[in-house]
Amino acid sequence: MSEEITRQIRVYGIVQGVGFRPTVSRHAAARGIHGNVCNKGPYVEIYAQGPEEAVSGFISDIENRPPKRAAILKINVENIENSERYTQFDIIESEKTKGEIFVSPDIAICEECKEEMFDPKNRRYLHPFINCTCCGPRLTILDSLPYDRERTSMKEFPMCPDCAKEYNAPATRRYDAQPVCCNECGPEVYLIGREERGREAITYARKTIAGGGIVAIKGIGGFHLCCDASNETAVRKLRQLKRRPMKPFAVMAKNLEAVRKECEVSAEQTRILDGHQKPILLLDKKKKAKILCPSVAPGNPKVGVMLPYAPVQLLIFTYDDGIEMPEFLVMTSGNTSGAPICRDDQEAEAELSGFCDCMLSHDRKIRIRADDSVMDFYEDRPYMIRRSRGYAPLPFMVSTPYRGQVLAIGGELKNSFCIGVDNRFYPSPYVGDLEDLRTVKALRETVGRMETLLEVEPEIVCCDMHPKYNSVMVAEELGLPVVKVQHHYAHILSCMAENDCAEQVIGVSFDGTGYGTDGTIWGGEILLSDLDGFMRVGSVMPFLQVGGDASSKEGWRIAVSLIYGMTGDRKKAAEITEKLELCTKQEANVQFTMADRKINAVISTSAGRLFDGVSAMLGIRRKSTFEGEASMALEFAAEEYRETMLEKSKQQIQETEKYGYDKEDTDTLSRNENLSETEEIKRMDDKLISAGDRLLLNTESLIKEILNRQLNGEDPGKLAYFFHRELACQITAACVKIRELSGCNKAALSGGVFQNRLLLELTDHMLLEQGFEVLKHQLLPPNDGGIALGQAVYAMAYLEKSIETKTI
Repeated sequence: MSEEITRQIRVYGIVQGVGFRPTVSRHAAARGIHGNVCNKGPYVEIYAQGPEEAVSGFISDIENRPPKRAAILKINVENIENSERYTQFDIIESEKTKGEIFVSPDIAICEECKEEMFDPKNRRYLHPFINCTCCGPRLTILDSLPYDRERTSMKEFPMCPDCAKEYNAPATRRYDAQPVCCNECGPEVYLIGREERGREAITYARKTIAGGGIVAIKGIGGFHLCCDASNETAVRKLRQLKRRPMKPFAVMAKNLEAVRKECEVSAEQTRILDGHQKPILLLDKKKKAKILCPSVAPGNPKVGVMLPYAPVQLLIFTYDDGIEMPEFLVMTSGNTSGAPICRDDQEAEAELSGFCDCMLSHDRKIRIRADDSVMDFYEDRPYMIRRSRGYAPLPFMVSTPYRGQVLAIGGELKNSFCIGVDNRFYPSPYVGDLEDLRTVKALRETVGRMETLLEVEPEIVCCDMHPKYNSVMVAEELGLPVVKVQHHYAHILSCMAENDCAEQVIGVSFDGTGYGTDGTIWGGEILLSDLDGFMRVGSVMPFLQVGGDASSKEGWRIAVSLIYGMTGDRKKAAEITEKLELCTKQEANVQFTMADRKINAVISTSAGRLFDGVSAMLGIRRKSTFEGEASMALEFAAEEYRETMLEKSKQQIQETEKYGYDKEDTDTLSRNENLSETEEIKRMDDKLISAGDRLLLNTESLIKEILNRQLNGEDPGKLAYFFHRELACQITAACVKIRELSGCNKAALSGGVFQNRLLLELTDHMLLEQGFEVLKHQLLPPNDGGIALGQAVYAMAYLEKSIETKTI
């Protein structure tokens, strides 16, 4: 018999709430290993005793055959000399130990639980809270770690004998599954303000939806507002009640087959759409799609689609009450405009009762709100737009060996914050827009809960530089040293951190607005950046942004301001404004006067406002009813034109192959599109302007050309595409010039404007053709929802330097 050895194994990562200990126990039994496994909070600790070959195989099993939902980040193995003798393998009680902490996000219902829920012979038949070690709520019900029932909101529901038996038996799928329950002992669904409970409540909600009504439904991370997505009258009514005339609604599809009827779905999109995170995916609508009504996503070639991830959502689609339900439901966040998602009955009654015909709730408390994550795709890879349920608070890890604890408050809009612990950075779930004081309250509360979960006491707090932001107010009231970081620099740092880059980059940070170090409004910036700081080496050409906050919603104001700035002549500007039907004569005169007198007018380099202004000039969208509407419409017009021209090019190639000669191409993508990208960049080089302290993209010249061509009657879609392509060309030309001066060959693309996939693609490809290494976002939003990661990295680097110099 070979000599026995003992190993101590520590496994770090998402190893709590995923059935790790029972899986380890089964591997031990298969290999004849004695010892024990214990959940320590930050990690799972295992003692394995047996022949060396068996122990090595056991460690390999842990590494290569973990539970489905586990995410192992590292394994430490140590030899134990003179160990005690173990006679069996035990799963022992959780112990609280300080160290690296990884909190599991909420996990969508698994296939096994789905099968049980619809099996009439199963004791959990139609149970709205069915779960096992592979699925169910995690972060949203958690009070503290280790993840055990008494530290979750499930502690209010004592297990019945049958559930307790499964919970305590290592051989079952529900061993140590903290939210385990059944129809006898679990939470219950009910209608707020009505008598119906349980199955009667679900049937009433289904009947309401099928009849064209609107229902508020409490899920895992908060309430949704729900109606039939194929019913134009119902969807339009929800829009009117929510005062949301154009912003797309997310929809939930019954299953993958339904999605495929309406949308184009790649294999990779299918994998994520039906995976255990189940985000909302922005999918291209099929040209012959017929199920979704027009008001779901007006004028939008995409639609945000998700599959049911909570048991109650599946029951809304399928139940044994004979009611026929639609294949798609609108499933939009249950909140009033600007407020955080509602999470309890009191909030729902106060905010949602006027929007819906009934409210389906349940009595399992939600500890942390979690909106649905929203994901686009770029080159068939995820491109996150909103990172929340299913992903938060999984950390980003960097290679730099930081030591310390920091809090980054995040942006004013699309707020999420970030907690940094050494080299791990935990972005929070989506919080919302901090212009609303209810969201500010939610931010304070969620920060406190996350600090408790991660056992963190931040040494410093980082925030934006803007003196009037509520986010800054929250940071300053915490009683910690406050570090402020420039908005666009934080965007670039977030991109660097996601890509684990600590080297210098040429950061292209394009968004709506951010407070500049010179007191002006920035928004189209090229920053030579590293972890120590940045130099503003380039920007969009400054222009006068007239109209204050109104100009961010009314692109016609930006268009008028740009036209007046370019002409310098009231009469000529008025003629152009009138011809383009941008506004009334009176409105134009008010804009001119405000510009002359510098009333409510600021110097700006906002790329986002340029998109709005061009959209208005081209007659595509004069005003926006939600953030980014005009810019999105401009992108869609450009993409539609490109698709039409590419289709025409395919036909010409086919004709060339058929008839054996080249047919003259009289209408290419633009008058310059026959040039290669390299030639275009050379052509653009003389349009870059040196302004002493930085290089300016000659966006004024670009917009002047677009304006003249629009006045000459050219196709607005063609000009929209021309704008995107030329702007990408100017960005690339500037990066090439900056590389010549700095030697830096790495570019990073960040900021909300890079949600625009067309601009992202054009800029990315041109930079790659010029030999740049290009850093882009993937699982962190390029918009303000991802800015907290950059702030946290800056704070950690600042803390490191401060400790070295003993200034803090």
